[in-house]
Amino acid sequence: MTTNQPVLPPSGAPWQSNRFHRQWLFEQADRLFDFFQNRVINPAGGFLNLDDAGHPADGANPVRQIHNTTRMVHCFAIGTLLGRPGCDAIVDHGMAYLWNAHRDAQNGGYVWSLDDNGPKDDTKQAYGHAFVLLAASSAKVVGHPLADRLLEDVTQILEERFWEEQHGAVTEEFTRDWQPLSQYRGQNSNMHLTEALMAAFEATGERSYLDKAERIASLIIGRHAASLGYRVAEHFHADWSLDRDYRGSDIFRPSGTTPGHWLEWTRLILQLWSLGGERHAWMPDAGRELFRQAIDLGWDKERGGLFYALDWENRPRLSHKLWWPCAEGIGAAAFLNQHSPSAFHEQWYRTLWGFADRYLIDHEHGGWRPELTEDLKPGTSLFTGKPDLYHALQACLIPLFPATGSLTKVIPEAAAQP
Repeated sequence: MTTNQPVLPPSGAPWQSNRFHRQWLFEQADRLFDFFQNRVINPAGGFLNLDDAGHPADGANPVRQIHNTTRMVHCFAIGTLLGRPGCDAIVDHGMAYLWNAHRDAQNGGYVWSLDDNGPKDDTKQAYGHAFVLLAASSAKVVGHPLADRLLEDVTQILEERFWEEQHGAVTEEFTRDWQPLSQYRGQNSNMHLTEALMAAFEATGERSYLDKAERIASLIIGRHAASLGYRVAEHFHADWSLDRDYRGSDIFRPSGTTPGHWLEWTRLILQLWSLGGERHAWMPDAGRELFRQAIDLGWDKERGGLFYALDWENRPRLSHKLWWPCAEGIGAAAFLNQHSPSAFHEQWYRTLWGFADRYLIDHEHGGWRPELTEDLKPGTSLFTGKPDLYHALQACLIPLFPATGSLTKVIPEAAAQP
């Protein structure tokens, strides 16, 4: 079996309308829930990190990072909407930890990480606050009693501390008492805030959330990515001029460009176009170009898989093949198959699932392997264990529903249909 770039047109009906494929997707989502659901709760608060076999990975006093807490709330809110018993208890557990532990009652905002003794990293990060907004929005859809309070609180913090009206995007990071940590501006936090703002708009009907999402997309994609041939720039100076020389963390801020984010934006820009009433004619074209560039430049044509990061000459800088770019590619192709159906999009939807099934899905233990080496062997240089439900779960579920909104919007709509 080869995994290089496909050349044959797909045969048969689109997989997203194939009932056997749809059943397979539901089964994969169930297996993910099975792996995490009864293992992740930390009795002391928050959630555990799991090793390959699903055992606690961090010893007696694990650190809980805010993106993990919030993503678990979001994912198990989705499980609640799907009618999966027990998910509501996990939403409740995560919401309590967000409000009572991550929230800084003295200074406002939400700290990045904690252990049993209190904050470990007490900085206030835009990336983390974006996911608090997503968790609050998802919890509101399932009727959690803390959701409105959390949503109001994080919305105020984002507006008063992070949002820069002159740029139409958020700044990045502060100390616990709100002193600016740097002049850095990043697309990753703004991308995930776009996702969260759409979810907040869907949960509340308040147009201001959607307006902010459109402004971020206009800056990151309509202005910067379009000027770079639909490669998404990651790192910027305080005035939102491009910083090509930035060197940061390879996990959250790898230098160069990250094709997985081009794929993530493909889905988000099409969702934003749909939610906004299809007013912005540039968005569908941008979505198609982002996907094509990610495949053309990011896919390893010899071995298969998406390179994690490229340099500015489009050469692999980090040749790891991580799970989340493949998962986001699946979601992007699924959206394109509904908004811009073509043999190209269908073939890549199938190819990405084939790669995930062969290399990323752990058929023995459950969950997805987070990292492969360039030659597709399991790796541990950036990630270990099974650190994530969010990306893989959404890859399984997004293709099953209309490409018109967040899963927390389209699942209830589908459930209400006779």
